Amino acid sequence: MTMQRMIGTLALAVTLGGMAACHPHGRAPRAAPVVEPSVDLARGLNLFRHGEFRKAQIVFQRVGFQLAPGSAELAEANYYGAECSFQLGDYAQAASDFRKVSDEFSTTEYAPLALLRAGDANLRLWGRPELDPSYGETALAIYQELAGRFPDSDAAARARPHVRRLENQFSEKTYKTGMFYFRRKAFDSAIIYFKDVIANYPTTARAPDALLRLVDSYRVIGYKQELQETCEHLHRFYPQATGLARTCPATADSSATPSTPSTP
Repeated sequence: MTMQRMIGTLALAVTLGGMAACHPHGRAPRAAPVVEPSVDLARGLNLFRHGEFRKAQIVFQRVGFQLAPGSAELAEANYYGAECSFQLGDYAQAASDFRKVSDEFSTTEYAPLALLRAGDANLRLWGRPELDPSYGETALAIYQELAGRFPDSDAAARARPHVRRLENQFSEKTYKTGMFYFRRKAFDSAIIYFKDVIANYPTTARAPDALLRLVDSYRVIGYKQELQETCEHLHRFYPQATGLARTCPATADSSATPSTPSTP
């Protein structure tokens, strides 16, 4: 046997001996048992119910890679994964994940719930209403989408108080902006904001006020037809509006100058 072959044989013997020493009886270790996705999902839900949101999130993420696309179990895993982000205070991630659940699993029971929670997450992100309304506007749009897509759902019913509150907040803010221009006699700009209140928040307390101030603006700049049409709208839809008789006299020429309008 040549020296080179002897060295090769010894090296092979050492390698085989090392492998046998690492593995009892010379056998390779057994693979870890495969956990069924349904078992993992149940474990994640149990962790979630006990407030172990970080651990539950890891389990839901793992389950998400194991389940078939479009399955009801995947919708459940993704929904609760988003709930974990919400409970952990990561509202931006939660909003994005809830949105995906509602879009990708639109025929499951989790679609309306996910829309509700996407709105809730954006509402939590709305920290400075007076400066940046974008998160509040997004929340309102999502709640309104929920009412349109799933009008009879429990989720839609739960969203309605948020919708009323947000609409009142935005109508108040818009109305006050209109009054800012109204008091400075910038009537064209004021009209834009008053019309915004009427068009977007017609059921709020500020809607009739915006119509009354719209009448006052039209009267000052001489828009007689618009003034008359707005007064007719007020008498038809808001007959109990405070100051209506003064601003839009029912038996008098509506273009006549009324007493000084109140400007709440």
